[in-house]
Amino acid sequence: MDKVIRVGVSNRHVHLREDTYKKLFKDVPFTKKYDLNQVGEFASNQTVLLRTSKDSLLHVRVVGPFREYDQVEIFRSDAKSLGLTPPVRRSGDLEGSASLEVIGEYGSVFLEHACILANRHVHMSFSEAEALGLSDNERVQIVVQKDNSSTMDAYVKISDNGFLELHLDKDDANSFGLNTGDEVIMKYGDL
Repeated sequence: MDKVIRVGVSNRHVHLREDTYKKLFKDVPFTKKYDLNQVGEFASNQTVLLRTSKDSLLHVRVVGPFREYDQVEIFRSDAKSLGLTPPVRRSGDLEGSASLEVIGEYGSVFLEHACILANRHVHMSFSEAEALGLSDNERVQIVVQKDNSSTMDAYVKISDNGFLELHLDKDDANSFGLNTGDEVIMKYGDL
């Protein structure tokens, strides 16, 4: 079966536990810059520097709200410049992932097993998943109809706050010629 869905291109970002945030920013309030499509999530005004022994990345946005785990999501091109080999993973699957230093306005922390390349995923709510007959982490195929039609695999990510859209990072989006707001076809069912 086919369904047309929207594309959301994700920039590099970090998710932090509240106590980690306080180590980086002390008493600076965690403030919203703008809302994200996933209900209740937002890009904050706070940014951090990511550093390894090889290189660093400036102005990496902290995404809220606070999480139960610290997670850094970067691109393949970032990983190469930082000298890291993070695995491609679902959010929260951090075992054996890459480690790096995160530096905030007032402090720094070394995060072990916190850095991943996010897998391509299609966010959706429980009701949308039920209507489509899809389950969490199910593989779907995405068809990109640009100059030359191309396909990619993605995985279903179901949550209470899910907003139906394909999430992929900027490196992936550039390789498929996609931008936020573009539409693609999600093929699902008997693949």
